[in-house]
Amino acid sequence: MAALYKTASGRLFHAGAIAIVLVGLPARGKTHVSRSLCRYLRWLGVSTKVFSVGNYRRERLKSIPEDYFERDNLEAQAERLTIADECLGDMMEWLRTGGGQVGIYDGNNVTEKRRREIVKRLEEKDIHPLFIESICEKPEIVLANIKSVKVSSPDYYGWDPDAAVKDYTDRIKQHELDYETISDTSLPFVKLMNVGERLIVNHVQGYLQSRMVYYLMNLHNRFRTIFFARIGKSINEGTYRADSELSKEGWDYAHVLENFVQEYRAKKDHVSGKSADEVRSLSVWAPTQKNGRQTASVFANDPNIAVRHYSMINQLNPGVIDGMTQEEVIEKYPDEIERQRMDPYHHRYPRAESYHDLAVRLEAIIMELEREKNDVLIIAHETVLRCLYAYLFDRPESQIPKITIPRGKLIIITPSAYGCKEARLDINKKEQE
Repeated sequence: MAALYKTASGRLFHAGAIAIVLVGLPARGKTHVSRSLCRYLRWLGVSTKVFSVGNYRRERLKSIPEDYFERDNLEAQAERLTIADECLGDMMEWLRTGGGQVGIYDGNNVTEKRRREIVKRLEEKDIHPLFIESICEKPEIVLANIKSVKVSSPDYYGWDPDAAVKDYTDRIKQHELDYETISDTSLPFVKLMNVGERLIVNHVQGYLQSRMVYYLMNLHNRFRTIFFARIGKSINEGTYRADSELSKEGWDYAHVLENFVQEYRAKKDHVSGKSADEVRSLSVWAPTQKNGRQTASVFANDPNIAVRHYSMINQLNPGVIDGMTQEEVIEKYPDEIERQRMDPYHHRYPRAESYHDLAVRLEAIIMELEREKNDVLIIAHETVLRCLYAYLFDRPESQIPKITIPRGKLIIITPSAYGCKEARLDINKKEQE
């Protein structure tokens, strides 16, 4: 997490308590927006939590009656409103007494009447509302979102895929009967068109809210794969300042990595039956340090791969302990060792960086990663990959120094609306699932 400071109240940026209220029909990317925004704000150190009306409904009903979303089922309508109000009430209580700063209310909220009721309740408790309306004008985006439901939504575990798509399409049609887009310009709102293609921003004020808008400008929901790999071994492996070249073992590793990634992607594209036009390009990101540049250089022979070098993903600077063994550090800096043990995320050795410093440095890379629509392979030192892994998987700062990223493993990360999934493959093995 890259929080720049802490306060007694736990709230940052002098922003008070904020409620993000999602608006829009099903299959418009609201869950993707709410979870992604939550992950980003928590990375900034802002106490944030998603309150999902759908999750509340699933917990209370277990199974959904066939006519549950029908417009003329007044009993079900009243029950849905009760559940939505309970979810809203829990979010408000968490913001008031639970140490929260930003609550994200993930529901449809498709009528002006409902939104006015929500604003009234929030303002009575001195909670600042910000509406995010997700609008899709392109049928192909809606259809892609609907199809993704059959593999990711808890509502459709075990369903036949075609039946899930039909049921979800019917549910959308019922919501469309009552849907009213936000037209009250006195409200602070963001209209997110086609999941990031265009934004309409109205009456948004404050630093933290502006950071949210900036993040939303970079967000998309295109399917892509993110790969993590360590840099190859260098001649002087234990020193940062030497900026040494790859060893023979390091060069061998780089070539094996390149072959493995290429074969893996080709196999996946073949299995999915993609045409040449549908195959996503690959971008390779690497540090500007010599061992990182050389590890990535083997990919530059392919004209379809863009290799980019960023100083932001250079490894964590170890400072005065550079080149020392653990025993030497213990002997020379016993007090620093104790401080590092007490707070490994924030501690920095003299003239060094802490993991917190590194996380702040990676802010621009995180935005670039959210923007990127191609597949991405990030080749970096373990310290850098730990931070990026923690961001994608919403891990707390205390875990970052302990995350294991072994050399010789390719970490394959697949983002989705309900969180990231990962696989770890041994690049030295020819046969992989």
